[in-house]
Amino acid sequence: MIIAERPGLRLKDDVVPGRPAYFWWFIANGLALCFAVASWLACLEVFGNPEVPRNYEILRGIGRLPELKHFPADDLPDGVTLDAAGLYSRFYPTPSGQLTRFNARMLRNYLTNFDSPEAVVYVAGDYRIEKVRKLREADFMSSGVVVRARAMVAPDEGQDPTPYPLWVDCVIPTRDGSAEGAFPIGGMLKLGAGARVTLLHVGKVAAAADQMLCFTVTPLAAGTFRAGEDKRIDIEAPARVRPAAGFPLIR
Repeated sequence: MIIAERPGLRLKDDVVPGRPAYFWWFIANGLALCFAVASWLACLEVFGNPEVPRNYEILRGIGRLPELKHFPADDLPDGVTLDAAGLYSRFYPTPSGQLTRFNARMLRNYLTNFDSPEAVVYVAGDYRIEKVRKLREADFMSSGVVVRARAMVAPDEGQDPTPYPLWVDCVIPTRDGSAEGAFPIGGMLKLGAGARVTLLHVGKVAAAADQMLCFTVTPLAAGTFRAGEDKRIDIEAPARVRPAAGFPLIR
C-alpha cells in the first residue's frame, strides 16, 4: 500500500531553521543609527534656532544660552541703515510668509550676539513720541522702557515733516528708574548717531485709516543711549529675554 505524503507534514524531530544571529545585530545597529541621526537633527534644530520659544527654554535649562552683550560703538556688526521711507518701501510689499522668516533671522541675530549675522538692519530718522511705558516681566525684556514713536517725514525738500504710516517701538534695556521721564509725549526721538538701534521685528498693524508698519528696535552700542539733546541713559544688555512674549510690545 502506498501512502501519499501530505504537503507540509513535518516529523516531530524536524527543527524549523531560525534567523541567523547577525540578523538581530543588524536590527539593533539600524535602530541605534536612526536614534543617533534623530538626536543629531534635534540638536541642530535646538541650537540653530534659539528664537523658537521652546528651543530657547531648552537651551536655558541646560545652561547653553549665550550671554547677551552690547558692542563698542565703533565695532557694531555690519549692516544697512534705513530711514522711515526706506523701511516702508523695503517692507510694506513683503508677503507675510517672507516677513515671518525675516523676523526669525532678526531675532536669531540678536540672541546669538550676531555670531553669524544675516541681513542686519539699523533704523534711523526722526520719530514723534506717542506712548511710553516701563517694561514688565511678561515682555520680551523685563527691565527698561519701551517707547512708541511715529515717523515724521517731509513730503518734499523744504516742507515741514508730516506723520508717516510707520511706528517704531524702541526697547531700551536699562535699570535707570527715571528713564520713562526722559521721553515726553509729543517729543522727538532721533535715531541714528548716538542712538543707533537694530531691527528685531517687523509687523503690520491695522490702524484707523491705514495699515501701519511697526518696527521693534533696540540699541546695540554699549554705554549710553541718547534720549534727547541733554539726556543720556545708561543701558545694559538684558540677562535674559522672553521670545514667547511676541511683538509688538505696545498693542
